[in-house]
Amino acid sequence: MYTLIHMSDASIIKNRDELDTTLLREQALDIIEAGISRILPPRIMRSSLNYDKSYEILTIKGDLYDLSVGRLFIVGGGKASGLMAEVLESIIPPNKITAGVINCKTGSGSYNTEKIEIINAGHPVPDSNGIDGVNRMLALKDKYSINENDLVICLISGGGSALMPCPVDRITLEDKQAVTGLLLECGAEIHEINTVRKHLSKIKGGGLGKHFEPARVVSLIISDVIGNNLDVIASGPTSPDSSTFNNAYSVLEKYNLISKIPGSVLDYLDIGRKGQVPETPKTLDNCRNYIIGDNMLALEAMAEKASNLELKPYIVTPALKGDTSTAARARAAEIISGKYSDYNVVILGGETTPTLPEDHGRGGRNQHYAAVSMEYMKDYPGEWVVASLGTDGSDYLPDVAGAIVDNHSLETAAIKGIDISSYIERFDSNTLFSELGNSLIITGNTGTNVGDIIVYVMER
Repeated sequence: MYTLIHMSDASIIKNRDELDTTLLREQALDIIEAGISRILPPRIMRSSLNYDKSYEILTIKGDLYDLSVGRLFIVGGGKASGLMAEVLESIIPPNKITAGVINCKTGSGSYNTEKIEIINAGHPVPDSNGIDGVNRMLALKDKYSINENDLVICLISGGGSALMPCPVDRITLEDKQAVTGLLLECGAEIHEINTVRKHLSKIKGGGLGKHFEPARVVSLIISDVIGNNLDVIASGPTSPDSSTFNNAYSVLEKYNLISKIPGSVLDYLDIGRKGQVPETPKTLDNCRNYIIGDNMLALEAMAEKASNLELKPYIVTPALKGDTSTAARARAAEIISGKYSDYNVVILGGETTPTLPEDHGRGGRNQHYAAVSMEYMKDYPGEWVVASLGTDGSDYLPDVAGAIVDNHSLETAAIKGIDISSYIERFDSNTLFSELGNSLIITGNTGTNVGDIIVYVMER
């Protein structure tokens, strides 16, 4: 079971003893753990919220909410939402919460909550548990006659799009699963995937916030989205949606999916484009959204840790995106050319998008980034380390967060006769690192998610 201190700085990476073979590796792993530690829900929530028991006033980033009037309900979903719910009940006494339902990747047995029910839902492909959880959230309104005096707090984090499925009546769960799978495989960016998802859902694209009108809805959001666009994070369940049915159809056209998606989905988008069903809400006066954690927060903590290690860090961007291989090659070329010659630690965050061949191997974008980096950093004149991982602890494969490689990895590959390029070509990085050894980073479920973090440590 998670506790409020479910991870310490020393225990985030479970296989450190295996990976910690050089000074540079030790420094890289220290920097990574500092980044993840900073964006764990206990620290984020406690720095953003305060509850005054005497006056029953909840303060969220300086804004005051009077809980002495009306009732409090908790809903939401995402990879971090379970731990967020646990922390929330430690800040606000459970007796002040009337009821709550949260969808998370790990279920109620993993968290200690009294009033908030935690549903174990499917990710990255939505499942029936997720639908059941959302239906329980929506049912709270009628069950408790939620009104304008009440406050609904929505806990949102990355992964919420898949974890909170609620397809429109014309579309089945299997239809939505099929569309989600096609979008994940074709290389579509997250905002494109969510544009489609929002127009096939009752609650995405502001639908959840609208459902609870006239109650006030306040969302606490840990963002895994580049730019922190509110209508993209978890497909914006409490944010007005600027996208349209036409935009959703254009995404499917762009990736040549029109002939592959279920007919029911195509039919629904068609009637939406004709204005025969309502668009997603473009205004939501009852909703207030707060970003309480994001990728930049992790990168700043990583840079601070590097400085404490007497290294010179440089944050390139929290908005890394595009093709995974291209991004890794470009960064290696910049480092080798001397672009960051005044620094010995280079830090990035974001989320790249691999385009998988039809017959691909095992791995995730972080493992693939590390594999490509290993090949293209070979000409660096000195010792180096590259580590790339997902802050949620899952790099597509649930038991691997990412990978760490260095110049010694290249030497090991040569000794073992491993052809790195062949593994990269067939996107089989997990098999590559399993054979190479001392590479795969294991954290388990971290209870948070702000996208990916990458660190380079070089010896000048």
